[in-house]
Amino acid sequence: MTTGIISFKLGLTSCYLIIGKEIVMIDAGLPNKLNLFRKVLSKNKIDPARIKLIVLTHSHFDHCGSAYDIREMTGAKIAIHNSERECVEHDKVLIPKGVNFKGKITQPLIFSFKIPFPKFTPDILLDNEPYSLSEYGIDGQIIHTPGHTIGSVSVILNSGEAFVGCMAHNGFPFRFKPGLPIYAQDIDVIKENWKALIDKGITFIYPGHGKPFPVAVIKNQLRYPSTN
Repeated sequence: MTTGIISFKLGLTSCYLIIGKEIVMIDAGLPNKLNLFRKVLSKNKIDPARIKLIVLTHSHFDHCGSAYDIREMTGAKIAIHNSERECVEHDKVLIPKGVNFKGKITQPLIFSFKIPFPKFTPDILLDNEPYSLSEYGIDGQIIHTPGHTIGSVSVILNSGEAFVGCMAHNGFPFRFKPGLPIYAQDIDVIKENWKALIDKGITFIYPGHGKPFPVAVIKNQLRYPSTN
């Protein structure tokens, strides 16, 4: 079953390979990062054909920009929530709001950029029900965790790791310390989703931007009581 996790960046975005019988990739970074991705695979001695699924946590260009190119190289299927299908097939952009001082000040600048990326038709359309990763030899599931965008999803492993996209930030240019995101369509929904994830027993968070960090950081920000 699940045997390892490889973290790497494709531009500003933190991407991940979850290694089981097969490999599941979380997010695909900025556009035009295929050569950088090839170097990641070479460094880790990974056969591209082992990557069978690319899970997009949401449809912003910095998370799905190289998805088409990576699919062409690996033959992997691309999964995204059904509500964001139009965003990757056409030019629809879901714009979140700034939820703190920095977010409110920077949101007009950050989301004024519209970087084009190769559009594509997803292979797997996720809904609001959990999607098991057992067929890839991975003990975990994809779950719908809206709030940053309406169709945001997370990958939760039974061992406690949570790959949450922009449900959390921990890197330039968003945050310099780990914590809740500074942009969201609905920050209250994000907080409720965090409480649900904590109740599921997650222990370690892999954000869409920045380095992984322990769940205690989010518990403290939510003032959520310990479940230990």
